[in-house]
Amino acid sequence: MLSRRGALLLAVGGLAQLSGPGPRQTVRTPTGDAPAGPPVRPEIEALLARRAGALRSPDQAALLAGVAPEAMAAQQEALARCRGIPFAELSYRLTDFTEPRGVDRFTVTADLGYRLHGIDNHPALLGRTLEFVRAAGGWLLAGDRPTEAAALWDLGAVRVVHGSRSLVLGLAATADLARTAEIADHAVPAVEEVWGDGWAGQLLLEIPQTEDQFARLLGVSAADYQGIAAVTTAAAGAPHGTAADRVLLNPDAYAGLSDLGRRVVTTHEATHVATRADTRPWTPLWLSEGVADYTGYRGNGRTARQIAPELANDVEAGRLPSALPLDADFAAGSAGIAQAYELAWMACDLIARQWGEQRLVALYRAVGATESVRTQGLDGLFRAQLGTGLDEFTRQWISEIRRLPTHP
Repeated sequence: MLSRRGALLLAVGGLAQLSGPGPRQTVRTPTGDAPAGPPVRPEIEALLARRAGALRSPDQAALLAGVAPEAMAAQQEALARCRGIPFAELSYRLTDFTEPRGVDRFTVTADLGYRLHGIDNHPALLGRTLEFVRAAGGWLLAGDRPTEAAALWDLGAVRVVHGSRSLVLGLAATADLARTAEIADHAVPAVEEVWGDGWAGQLLLEIPQTEDQFARLLGVSAADYQGIAAVTTAAAGAPHGTAADRVLLNPDAYAGLSDLGRRVVTTHEATHVATRADTRPWTPLWLSEGVADYTGYRGNGRTARQIAPELANDVEAGRLPSALPLDADFAAGSAGIAQAYELAWMACDLIARQWGEQRLVALYRAVGATESVRTQGLDGLFRAQLGTGLDEFTRQWISEIRRLPTHP
């Protein structure tokens, strides 16, 4: 993810890991004295299967055939909002279901799984709360809303732009989305120059209209992500390491960046996508954010003072770090988050200059492949990959920071 500070900004930030095992299904038996009757679940599952097919088609008549009169207008709008999205797959799976007894209205929860053509190998999952009402011919859908994180089409009409190396879905004007696609199309080969082509080589970018909508896509508080220009998230429900990663842009912060800043931010996030398969929970954030910043700034002609202005101010004031940044230093809203990113960039830039860019790549991949980093730390891998221990590297890094120019 990326935050903007000053004219150029670029405290670029975190790779949000939203993937994981699928939710457990909960099926409850009815209670009460009313006759049980035939089970309702098969009818609801069939209705949702028809609904999913109608959304994917899209087919308005088929969609509205399963909708209650009170929800007709809202569901017509929902269909219009996602028309044009290149769904390769779309389905609902009930996750919490209680057989209704003696009621005319009930709610359940479900996962909405969807896969996009050319992007996803596995469906992304969105939690939904579904409401049904009893009608003369059976049950009808009365509501379909996000349980936590929203889908982009929950927020407005989605426009679609296909780039040569990207797919951009957004609520802004098509011309604005096309400019973002052009930046993304240049970011992908820039990342491949460092990290190779052993990843999908395509970016999916989602662009809401407001910072509040950006937070709703993540299912977080907007206050926690103020000033963050972009976040890369793994598609919820997809196995770790798949190519189903999404770059979510915060339109307010992103709009405040220069053209160079937008290129750096997009390349940074593309690096997170490219390194997903090599990134593990034990990979320190200074390394994952540092390599993303290194790749983003690579070859852009900026000086260290221009890339790390907050850190340069600290050096001028006599404030020097004593250790590499902790993961907590990168949390959205943390004091000193800009310096954390700049410190991480300087560490990875030092490795690339001193030992070579491919040594940086090898170190990153070795860390991801070595779970013992959790308990034994990075020293052994530094010795194996760079020929120097972590403590000695840290001393070199601090010396580099001490020499950071304090004036442009």
